[in-house]
Amino acid sequence: MVAQPQPTFTPAEYLDWEAQQPFRYEYMDGHIVAMTGGTIPHNQIAVNLVAILRPHLRGKGCKVLSSDAKVAVSESGPFYYPDVSVTCDPRDASARSYIRYPSLVIEVLSESTEARDRGRKFRHYRRIETLKEYVLIDPDRVLVECYRRNERDNWELVNPLADLSALAIPDISLNLASVNLEIPLSQIYEDVVFPDDEAL
Repeated sequence: MVAQPQPTFTPAEYLDWEAQQPFRYEYMDGHIVAMTGGTIPHNQIAVNLVAILRPHLRGKGCKVLSSDAKVAVSESGPFYYPDVSVTCDPRDASARSYIRYPSLVIEVLSESTEARDRGRKFRHYRRIETLKEYVLIDPDRVLVECYRRNERDNWELVNPLADLSALAIPDISLNLASVNLEIPLSQIYEDVVFPDDEAL
């Protein structure tokens, strides 16, 4: 059986079409990709992060957004739905359909999206001039990677926190320079139960 080629859409066609859909779809290279539901641990981590970031940034002219908010790499796409994003840029203050100028993007990994989050999606996100940090978090084990744009405009992996035992979590924090905040891993993974039933 020969696979049929997928139709391509212009950015305007995608935005018009998606606005009428009951579900969310990302857009890249002219193609529309359906968003899949995440696991409970995946959602718990995203909720924890929004709950931590929102009060920290209250009154500072920033928006803390969840996975229902679109980020546009440019006016012509790609368009993504990161798990958490933060914009403090006044150009996003009245945004309705998507933001264009995030300073922080966080993706909680899943088996179906990890390769894309690490690869093509990160390459696209790096084109956003205002983006300062890109964070990847594994919901099934303690693994947090923070990529930061340095003074030479290059991206580097800083303070990777990987394969830590649950006992070490209370003593370690994720440093987010983009929002001037240190978040203990115990708060990121609060109420998350890992696949081996090891609760924090």
